[in-house]
Amino acid sequence: EVIARDLDEYKSKNVQIVTLEPGYDMGASYLSEGWFKKVNMAVRLAKERDMRVYLVDEGKYPSGFAGGKISREAPALRMKALLAADTLNVKDGKTISLDLDKNIVSAVAFNENDSSSRIIEINSGKLHWTVPDGDWQLLLVKHDFHTSPTRSVTNPDHGKDRTNSLIDYLDPEATRKFIEFTHKGYKRYVEDEFGKTVLGFRGDEPDYSIRGLPCTPEIFTEFKKRKAYDVQPFVASFFIPNQSEKIKRIRADYWDVWSTMFADNFFKVQADWCAEHDLKYLVHLNHEDKMPALVRSEGDFFRAMRPVQMPGVDAIWHQIWPNENVPIYPKYASSAAHLFGRRRSFTESFAAYRPRPNIEQAKWILDHQLVRGLNMVEVMFVPASTHGKSGMRGWLADKKFPEVAKYIQRACYLLSQGQPAADIAVYFPTSSMWLKDDREHQHALQTMHKFLQMQRDFDIVDEQALGSVMQLEEGEFINLSGQSYSTVVIPSILAISRKTLNRLEKFANSGGQVIFIGRRPELVVEQTFRNASGPEPIDWAIHEKSGEITDEVINALPQPDFKLNQPCEYIKYNHRHWKNADLYFVFNESKKPQKRSVTLEGKGQVQIWHAMHGKIEKASGSSKGANHVEVDLKLGPWETRFIVVGSNTEL
Repeated sequence: EVIARDLDEYKSKNVQIVTLEPGYDMGASYLSEGWFKKVNMAVRLAKERDMRVYLVDEGKYPSGFAGGKISREAPALRMKALLAADTLNVKDGKTISLDLDKNIVSAVAFNENDSSSRIIEINSGKLHWTVPDGDWQLLLVKHDFHTSPTRSVTNPDHGKDRTNSLIDYLDPEATRKFIEFTHKGYKRYVEDEFGKTVLGFRGDEPDYSIRGLPCTPEIFTEFKKRKAYDVQPFVASFFIPNQSEKIKRIRADYWDVWSTMFADNFFKVQADWCAEHDLKYLVHLNHEDKMPALVRSEGDFFRAMRPVQMPGVDAIWHQIWPNENVPIYPKYASSAAHLFGRRRSFTESFAAYRPRPNIEQAKWILDHQLVRGLNMVEVMFVPASTHGKSGMRGWLADKKFPEVAKYIQRACYLLSQGQPAADIAVYFPTSSMWLKDDREHQHALQTMHKFLQMQRDFDIVDEQALGSVMQLEEGEFINLSGQSYSTVVIPSILAISRKTLNRLEKFANSGGQVIFIGRRPELVVEQTFRNASGPEPIDWAIHEKSGEITDEVINALPQPDFKLNQPCEYIKYNHRHWKNADLYFVFNESKKPQKRSVTLEGKGQVQIWHAMHGKIEKASGSSKGANHVEVDLKLGPWETRFIVVGSNTEL
């Protein structure tokens, strides 16, 4: 009765899809037969109403502990890490002989007088070392079970702690066990609705929020296979201050290996299972808005998203707020979708905003993300009936909510049709960040913000996309969505792979444009960062040493598809190619009205498609050459507009 009432109320408010997330005190324990019967009932009731359902893959977050079943029933598959086991102050001239615990994998000595360090050899579980002159500390590092904290519906005090361990994300067997406990349980009860009423599984923030470093029993073997040297003696050095250049490079090799294992053995295993069952895998990571933190805890955003059917981000803690926080990061997910041929990318929004935005502020926050390319919205609501009361709370009770809900549906539909149109690719410096160089991240953000303020739209691309994912054809990189980039902009970076650099040179020599802004790479990486070479001359690309977007840089960019007659940093746009038309989604992010004329790429009649009420009207526009039109643009505070240019508006 309660579920039916909630679904009816949602549908009456123009909500067509719901996500089922496990809650506390549900009357049947999570993943029990009673729990699955509740889910089965919800799915059947949704089907009766022609509604659709996504299933959250965990009993709260992060994804990967199966409500505690991993700890209770498969403890050998729990998350593992490299941890500092012991630190010993040792005196010079003394000989240290230790019989070590079997979990100790590496040792290093650090001299506090001059910041020098020495790798200490371990043979058959024994350490023998004569201490030289200096003020030395001996650090022992172990491999042990250790998990990120989890918030579980099975935790009696509803707290977030380490009671219920996550799986070992780097072990595919652990991921398969997680699927056995979760996905396959749902399969037993609602498989007949997979791909029909049930559209997919949504994951939440899998990451290594731990004191140590990600590890798994096979990582040293896998590392040696990929990098052709033994990293185990060096891993203790990752824990000391003032790391040498050599150790930073070896640490980057380690990040390269474990982030690859994370992508292959966790994200890909789930995405493949979902694909086999006519479902989509939706997931967002942790700290998308603070990419250095994400790189520390998840390794590589784009690598993790590559196999995922619907990449995402979240905006739940005021990361985005009108006229205050206007970040770039929604573009990470939309760019990943474009690069890897995914039709949609999503946002999980509003779960923990304090204060909660009103309906106008909430629409602004969603428009901010839509204009940066996202086109699927999961708005976090808890129906009042969950707390034993009838009726909806907050926005759902706002009389404007049904209208805004319909607007969001129309907007997401329009922005998922056709093909993304940005022809500029901006490189993201993940590998430089593995070298503990967050300056490159800041410069990339500054460059991207300036491009958006100038109405020069772009996608963010990663090393692997440039190196192998995209096709290279006569001066264009073509991604898996069929979108082409004629220009690649590389903000200040420290390192780049040989493979990517060679492809960029080939791209430039075939007619593409490569622009380095700021520092060019000092390291060129082949198999390992440890043995990287460089710098080397790059005479086939433009190099703007100042790090600024100068007139020379602007003149080297492709002709703009959206050009205002007067500058306005607050106007943002999203352009998509349809079969015989061009769609422009335009957003005035400021509280001030804006009046401009804009020249748009496209030809044919100009129409305004009103997503709020679903009407289409003709608009005046004059031709500007063979393939452009000029349109008057009047936008009120926070107003959006869909402009369609074309003689035939087939999607």
